[in-house]
Amino acid sequence: MTPDEALKRLLAGNERFVNGTPEHPRQDVERREAVANEQDPFAIVLTCSDSRVAPEVLFDQGLGDLFVIRVAGNVVDPIVLGSIEFAAVRLGTPLIVVLAHSSCGAVTAAVEGGELEGSLPSVAARLQPAVEATMNEPGDAVDNAIRANAWLAVERLLTDDSPLAGLVDAGSLKIAAAYYDLASGQVTPIS
Repeated sequence: MTPDEALKRLLAGNERFVNGTPEHPRQDVERREAVANEQDPFAIVLTCSDSRVAPEVLFDQGLGDLFVIRVAGNVVDPIVLGSIEFAAVRLGTPLIVVLAHSSCGAVTAAVEGGELEGSLPSVAARLQPAVEATMNEPGDAVDNAIRANAWLAVERLLTDDSPLAGLVDAGSLKIAAAYYDLASGQVTPIS
């Protein structure tokens, strides 16, 4: 499957989800048995750990279709990067989608600032570049930072001494940013 075909497949699944006609594909006993000893996901999805953002559901995919990494604010750190590299390099997965979403609590906390408990300051620090990049832009400050953060994550995937850039240059991997609207269920590419 090419990277563009993989993206088309994801967006077609999202369209089914939005329209209320999900197929719930590849979620049966046969599929479970087929992927028990190996995996061959067609897309990697880096998204937020928010409980309302479930990639397999909102893209209407089945077992083994998606390699999903969920972390607050869809931030990229060395562990996340290593997980993505595993799927892209070792499994040959042709597509990475950094999936942001509306009403992200982590980005909201970073925009609002203030005192954060425990390890939350480390998450907010990873989101601060997006907050600063959009600080003077018109529109909603949180939504602007959410979208900017997705693009900054894409840039981090390509610049951290990672083999991903070579795969992109060779045409065997595509990295895209997208935005999930919690109310409508719609996923749209961020350009």
